[in-house]
Amino acid sequence: MRVILFTGKGGVGKTSVAAATGVRAAELGYKTLVMSLDPAHSLSDSFDLDRKLMDRGKGLPVQVGERLWIQEVDVQEEIHRYWGEIYKYIASLFSISGIEEIVAEELAILPGMEEVSCILYINQYVREKAFDVMLLDCAPTGESLRFVSLPTTLEWYMNRIFKIERKVAKVAGPILRGIYSVPVPHDDYFEAVERLYERLKGVDEYLGDPALTSVRLVTNPEKMVLKESQRAFMYFCLYGLCVDAVIMNRVLPSEVRDDYFARWRATQERYIEEAKSYFAPVPILSVPLADDEVLGVPDLRVLARNIYGDNDPSKSFMSERPYRFSKENGVYKVRVKLPFLSKEDVDLAKSGDELIIRIGNFKRHVVLPRSMVGREPSGAKLDGDVLTVTFEQKSEPQP
Repeated sequence: MRVILFTGKGGVGKTSVAAATGVRAAELGYKTLVMSLDPAHSLSDSFDLDRKLMDRGKGLPVQVGERLWIQEVDVQEEIHRYWGEIYKYIASLFSISGIEEIVAEELAILPGMEEVSCILYINQYVREKAFDVMLLDCAPTGESLRFVSLPTTLEWYMNRIFKIERKVAKVAGPILRGIYSVPVPHDDYFEAVERLYERLKGVDEYLGDPALTSVRLVTNPEKMVLKESQRAFMYFCLYGLCVDAVIMNRVLPSEVRDDYFARWRATQERYIEEAKSYFAPVPILSVPLADDEVLGVPDLRVLARNIYGDNDPSKSFMSERPYRFSKENGVYKVRVKLPFLSKEDVDLAKSGDELIIRIGNFKRHVVLPRSMVGREPSGAKLDGDVLTVTFEQKSEPQP
């Protein structure tokens, strides 16, 4: 089974890319699901489907072709399925603050509910082996990072906070309810949280398994888009996910030689070259700009061919992370895989939030997490084909 996440800055075309990948995977004989994790669903629009078809599905998978299903998770439906007691308690908190009841019910749909609902489905489908390939059309980058971090965050909450909260509410609840108007959660609330946690167990294991799960960054050859993709690349590495391809979408075709587009062509070519230094050795798949909007299965089929050629899109294009971050005995480290490298060839520098590795005429940029930005490289060691760079806190200037 394969799980592939498609993510990137809003508007780069990730929904079309995810849908096209689904069309191609189904044609190759895989039982395929394309699931939208974006609250502003546009997956059905990409297939040019009647909205009523999705409404009848009530947030469940809808078959749109042979061996092909799509799913747009409906958070309102999920509230009734999984969030009952939790939702009621949160809504009651808003109600006592003087907010109208209907507004309180809307506010009670907190950030993260939709992502958790999606993870519940993914975990269920993996356990049941319901599909051969699952393609996740993620929300823009920030929400995608929250999505992949949720299992770890929830596990921390359940192990460190949940049991204490439950005991306090059980002992002090009856007293507090007689004194304060603020509602104290009943045990039904804690049981609902515990049931959700049990249904989520194990999801982090296969999200971090590169043989099963990988991320594909969809980007455009533009400065702002590329910068966000670069930072997303770093964070997915930080969370332990393997980015197996970068899809460079909407590249001007070679046959476009109009003077009007001359500057655009030069700009795109420059940023495509820069992308190689950001993402190497992850493959970059260049996709030409279509001559019209991509709508419906025939257009998606053409788009898939432009992305993957004759390759099987369900196969992993890379099985290991190109770099890793760690903290050992208070020392921060970055490990970068650089095959065929000798230590005499390496030149290191730090500029802002980037570590720059220069090898001959080749230059590699590694964006650093915020915790490492205030530190300076203090040493480097080459072990086989892995370069390890250590960082220490900047020393205070002497008076």
